Parts: sequence; C-alpha cells; structure tokens
Amino acid sequence: MRLRNIPGSKEAVAESSFTIDEPEQYKGKFSQTFFNGKPVRIEIGMGKGRFITQMAEAHPEVGYIGIEMYSSVIIRGIQKLEELEEPPENLKLLCMDARELTNVFGEGEIDRIYLNFSDPWPRNRHAKRRLTHQRFLNLYHVVLKKGGQVEFKTDNTDLFDFSLQSIEETPGWKIVAVTRDLHNDTVMNQGNIMTEYEEKFSAKGNPICKVIFERE
Repeated sequence: MRLRNIPGSKEAVAESSFTIDEPEQYKGKFSQTFFNGKPVRIEIGMGKGRFITQMAEAHPEVGYIGIEMYSSVIIRGIQKLEELEEPPENLKLLCMDARELTNVFGEGEIDRIYLNFSDPWPRNRHAKRRLTHQRFLNLYHVVLKKGGQVEFKTDNTDLFDFSLQSIEETPGWKIVAVTRDLHNDTVMNQGNIMTEYEEKFSAKGNPICKVIFERE
C-alpha cells in the first residue's frame, strides 16, 4: 500500500492536537499564536518527523513546524509524537503543499527552513517539482526573514549539483557553507541531527551533502 493512500489519514490528521487546521488564518501570527513569540523554523518534507521532533526537543527556545504534503505520511509523525511521554510543546505540524507557502506564511515570518533528503525527481521534465528549484527558492525568499537561512541535506549528488546551480542562478541568495561529506566535516557536522534516511544512507557508506544558503 502506498503511504499516500492510507484510509482515514485525512480525518486523523485534522483531529490531531499536534496539527494546525486552516493555517491561512494564522498568516503572520504563528509565533505569537503557537510559540509565545519564539522564532519559527520549518522543515519542508518532514516525513515521519524524527528530525523536526529532535530539533524541537534540543531547542525549546525555538518554535518548529513540520510540513508534509501527504496526510498518510504526516500521520506517522503524529503517531510518534503520541507515543512520547512528554511531546515537545514547541512543535506543530502542517499538512500542506509547499507551493502554498506564501499563502500560509507572511513575509519574513520564518527564521530558518530545513530541506532534508527531498525527492530528487530525477527526470528533467519534473525539475520544477524539486524543492531547490528556482520557483521554490523564490517562495522561500518571501517567507524568510532577512538573513534567514535554508539548510539542505541529500545523498543524491545529481540533485545536489542541481541545487547549487539553482541557488547561484537565483537572485537574492548567498551560499554560506557547503560540504560533500557532512559526517567527516567537523565544523558543519557539529550538532547535526540525522533523519531516518540520513542514517540509512550513511550506514551504506553514502556521503551526505549539505549546503547552507542565506537570504541576502
């Protein structure tokens, strides 16, 4: 069964106390409404939620929002949160399409964006679906504060090369740091929290690539 086809997942997500329903009504007010004025950071494509949950646990001074397109994927993250004795209070989840970012978040509302092991969409005709394509970079530029950063990790070297070129060719961005072997980079690996995919790929010997780029 494909994850996106799990029966009842939409209803379960809508009823969960961890998710934000009708997020458009909180545009420009996420920090004040949900996180007591803390800076807001988002992960686009949170999968089962391991990364964003551990980030929230490690940094209670920040508000985190995990974003996933499919209800049948985000439900896995909800289930994991429900299993915790004390789930982090500074974490909320959104089931939404990343193409709607500027309809949900206000200008400069987001402090940082995480992109972890995004779908590479390897065929050229699907390039616009990649989360590091210029059309997504333009959306990030709107919702990120000035000086806000995007952190992108992948083991797919073709996607990484595409992403670096896309960043360099899109106005308003500056690459801050880059590595093609994260786990052997003592500086960029400091404080690194691994996703499920990262742990899996690294165990196979695949080097992890990472780039941090900043809104100018």
